[in-house]
Amino acid sequence: MTKELIKGNIAFAEAALRAGLHAYFGYPITPQTEALEWLSARMPELGRAFVQAESELGAINMVYGAACTGVRTMTSSSGPGISLMQEGISYIAGSEIPVVIVNVMRGGPGLGNIAPAQGDYHQAVHGGGHGDYPRIVLAPANIQELIDLTYEAFDIAEKYRCLVFILIDGSMGQMMEPAELPPFREIKREAPVWATVGAKGRKPNLICSFNIDAEAHEVTNLRLMSRWNRVRKNEVRYKEYYVEDADYLVVGFGTSGRIALSAVREAREKGINVGLLRPISLSPFPEERLIALSEKVKGMLVVEMNAGQMLDDVISLTKGKCPIKFYGRPGGVVPMPEEILAQIQDLTSQPVPADIHPRDVWYDELVAELGLVFEE
Repeated sequence: MTKELIKGNIAFAEAALRAGLHAYFGYPITPQTEALEWLSARMPELGRAFVQAESELGAINMVYGAACTGVRTMTSSSGPGISLMQEGISYIAGSEIPVVIVNVMRGGPGLGNIAPAQGDYHQAVHGGGHGDYPRIVLAPANIQELIDLTYEAFDIAEKYRCLVFILIDGSMGQMMEPAELPPFREIKREAPVWATVGAKGRKPNLICSFNIDAEAHEVTNLRLMSRWNRVRKNEVRYKEYYVEDADYLVVGFGTSGRIALSAVREAREKGINVGLLRPISLSPFPEERLIALSEKVKGMLVVEMNAGQMLDDVISLTKGKCPIKFYGRPGGVVPMPEEILAQIQDLTSQPVPADIHPRDVWYDELVAELGLVFEE
């Protein structure tokens, strides 16, 4: 295979096609609309189903229905659209149906803007629809990783009969990079066990997330958690850089993790022994590796394009084993490598306050740096 220059939104759309995507339902919303446009042409060419729904509510329920037939099904959207889909997402989880969803994050809350951000971490990892259900959340940091994870996501979803979210941001959706696309995969198989494909010769298969019997529904919830225990054992993914001799550690995912790597390399050139942990699976989170590293470093810097969402998980997991500093740019502002480098230098030269939450320290510093004054 040879590399070609490809835009992120088109990359994940084409990778999904090659993974066997049979039915796509979506609604245009910036900054992911190019995926919808690409699939609107490509899927009819391949004899597959494409529908631009009347809304995100319609799209997710069409996804639900198509997935119940056993075909590979996907939707994509951005923050406000994903918010509208939450009821349907919970129904899909409760019905134990495999579905892939791509969220190309934008600035929020509200309609916000179309700039790249990472404000949907809590929504994807801890929030979402009602009830107890786990979901796999994957966060690539470049176009090749986006292609590879999308191509694999359908297999993962079917293996565990669960939702797989791919979380990127507007910059990754819009940027172009050289990358290799995988070959087309021919999906030929008998109808999977969850499919509603008729009942000739077998007991009817009814899919429903409604169970009036509390004890029976408890069993459903426990079955979901049993699968999740296997996910936690088998699907943790991360990349680490320069951690072998690191005295300090930067933690960042997606685009912020990629930018942080540039800052880490520059810090290394200046003689600072700093490493980077970049979680790829945000759910399940690389808990054991983070805890192990927290026990050997003198301090951590968490970098995000939000006001500190993954930060909460890092603090909870490390349990005060090392000082933690935070640097975030919310609302669609992308941090630059020199900003992160300055934060690394501060981490190594100034004590991190032990009695103040890292988010509060960050807030005071950033507001002062921007010259902002808010009424009390």
